[in-house]
Amino acid sequence: MLQFINDLPENIVGIHAVGEVTKEDIDTVLIPRLDDLVKRQGEINYLLVLETDAQNFTAGAWFNDVKVGLKHFTKWKKVAVATDQKSVEWFTNHIFKYLIPGKAQGFSLDKLEDAVKWISED
Repeated sequence: MLQFINDLPENIVGIHAVGEVTKEDIDTVLIPRLDDLVKRQGEINYLLVLETDAQNFTAGAWFNDVKVGLKHFTKWKKVAVATDQKSVEWFTNHIFKYLIPGKAQGFSLDKLEDAVKWISED
């Protein structure tokens, strides 16, 4: 399930992922928030707090996640991923930055405050 994180600056979309993440979660939670942010800001600052295994994303969720990434490809400014999954943190720090035009940084869950600070900075 995806849940919107409310206590963030207006220029950031924050999403908390727990349990199973479905296509409907991407369609009803993530996409509308990103579309709204692009309309307001013209760019995307995205914080993902990942407290579920990446394998808990259904195939439809992965497909729609990729679609939204491509739809707004030139709009990605910063992506922060906070997770206890070392492989996801490593991927964010070493690979993801080559997949989007913006910056990407991985953080452990105990460094969530640092992630929010980093993504909030210009």
